[in-house]
Amino acid sequence: MDSSSQRRALVMMMQHHGDVLLSSPVVSTLALAGYQVDALVFEDTKPMIAGHPDLDQLHGIVRRGRRQLGLWGWLKAEWQLLSTLRSRNYDLVVHLTKRRRGAWLCRLLRPKVSVASDMLRDRFWRKSFTHLYHDLPWTRHMVEVHLDALRRIGIRPNEATHRMHLTVDDASRSSAHALLAQHGLQPGEYIQVHPTSRWMYKAWPAEKMAAVINTLTAAGEKVLLTAAKEPQEMAMIEAIKARLERPVVDLSGQITLKQLGALIADAKLWLGLDSAPMHMASALGTPCVALFGPSVDGKWAPWKVPNRMVANSDYRCRPCNREGCGDGQVSDCLVNLPEQVVLGALRSLADEVGKPLALA
Repeated sequence: MDSSSQRRALVMMMQHHGDVLLSSPVVSTLALAGYQVDALVFEDTKPMIAGHPDLDQLHGIVRRGRRQLGLWGWLKAEWQLLSTLRSRNYDLVVHLTKRRRGAWLCRLLRPKVSVASDMLRDRFWRKSFTHLYHDLPWTRHMVEVHLDALRRIGIRPNEATHRMHLTVDDASRSSAHALLAQHGLQPGEYIQVHPTSRWMYKAWPAEKMAAVINTLTAAGEKVLLTAAKEPQEMAMIEAIKARLERPVVDLSGQITLKQLGALIADAKLWLGLDSAPMHMASALGTPCVALFGPSVDGKWAPWKVPNRMVANSDYRCRPCNREGCGDGQVSDCLVNLPEQVVLGALRSLADEVGKPLALA
């Protein structure tokens, strides 16, 4: 099909890193339906979808543009973005968040068809789109919720387009392998532990994660620690390392998102929280054990990968979707999650995928 006559679609996912990755099946499904697909995301989340084989153009917005660029710099950037998007003459706009900015953009771009969630009910929102899809808030996985936007307008996914896609470029893979070699690790021989999240109320206590790592290293397993270079996350890593009985490799705060993807892809197992790296493990096919506290298991579960979701069944109040108990940033259901439950999940998953652990 001539590119000048091909239908064009814009997928808008102005949210966090994991959310962008969870929207990647929408790009694949639209491409299969014959669209030339662009995406609009925040600049810092671009690595989560950059390199998608079905993506034609990737556009970015500075997350806090007015604060970072100043008023005139922000206005200039906004005008340039709008001009670029208008030049693409989109037939379809798919808005996958509840940000009103997407409604304004849709009005300005004037596509033939546009679709967004029905979670906002005011007249301005409803009149900004030609179609609204229903966002089931608790019971449906977010990949399916995003794909429901396409189902609403008669575009159906298949099994192949259901899968998330994360591209790890050769340069990132090579540099990640070099980092492993510097620390005496080889691809495929380590368990990657990512014990932190942007939202630390999702985190398991440092002493419990350290106890699990100590059990693993006592059995001869090699462990790689990773985390983002954020003060809270680095403090958690230091608290864990202070309790370790044997050395592990720690690359926390030292790698890019694409290098993190390369390391996840080469891990024999991944252990961590409900977080963007968990979704990266899903996209890259790495078996993962994910700890869930307040967040909704079914909505954010590892997607189409061997996994174990670990949650505390003693707390009937979960999932509460709150920022810790009483929104106090500490989740009792995680604080009181036993180490043996996590170790059992690791052992069971390792046996399932043919990579047994020498645990007692």
